[in-house]
Amino acid sequence: MKPLAELETAIRNGYAITPEEATDLLHHAPFAELCETANRLRRHFQGDRIDTCSIMNARSGRCPEDCKWCAQSIHYQTKIEVYPLTDTAEALRHARDNHDKGVGRFSLVTSGRTLNDAQIERCADIYRAIAAECPGFRNGHLCASMGLLSKSQLQTLKEAGVGTYHCNLESAPSYFPTLCTTHTQAEKRQTIAWAREVGMKICSGGIIGMGESAEQRLELAFTLREMGINSIPINVLNPIPGTPLERQAPLSEDELLRTFALFRLINPTAYIRFAGGRTLIGAVQERALRSGVNAAIVGDLLTTIGSSIADDRELFQRCGFEW
Repeated sequence: MKPLAELETAIRNGYAITPEEATDLLHHAPFAELCETANRLRRHFQGDRIDTCSIMNARSGRCPEDCKWCAQSIHYQTKIEVYPLTDTAEALRHARDNHDKGVGRFSLVTSGRTLNDAQIERCADIYRAIAAECPGFRNGHLCASMGLLSKSQLQTLKEAGVGTYHCNLESAPSYFPTLCTTHTQAEKRQTIAWAREVGMKICSGGIIGMGESAEQRLELAFTLREMGINSIPINVLNPIPGTPLERQAPLSEDELLRTFALFRLINPTAYIRFAGGRTLIGAVQERALRSGVNAAIVGDLLTTIGSSIADDRELFQRCGFEW
């Protein structure tokens, strides 16, 4: 294995580490040194500014897909709230609140495989209303996560002010088919390709702790690198009662931090973003912010309660980040 110091210098100069090198680091790199290296690379490529975004669950439940981790699937008996597509007034209320608290980006997220054209037009109207009232969310700072959309639907959202489309790969290509049988990663990649073609940036990551191996977490990181993804949300599985993964054992702190650090070494210029499951890992968050993480979804999440924006601001500033 190359010394970490040598790899760090090479990465700073544009070197892309190989899967073999990453696997060596996974199993043999001194833990503290690996995390410190990831932190230095984060500062070198991204500085000390934290990239924040907030999401609104704009349609909840009744999803026909069978993703084993998801509380919104009709295939599982969970106790989440179910409601149809939001209206403009409710979305504006969420957007204004996050905007006034200094959050950098805002996204509508809808359950289900996709939306129809009429629903996309409704969402486009909502985005135009948000952009009119929240100047900080203009110029590409509005995001969308609405499943497997067509190119024309993505174009409609782009013209309404959406700058980034979110579509998670969720897990390694070798593991995803064991987690979901109703759609494929190829369909996700097609949506991502269309979003790029209409001029959107892409946000795509996954969930760790769903029974995948540590090597498969690296596989996901390299797949995202190959796709040129620059915003990578890393969710930690929140095992929701009623889903097939409700009894999944949690990852250890060492596994979590090695994952964050190695995602940084593999994707040195990307935003490595805290996402779902943050409340489950407690103090590990602070250590992760010193192990390569430099972005976060703040506020409440989709079907679980997140941390408050004020608490997040204090956490990030304590770890040396600029809000």
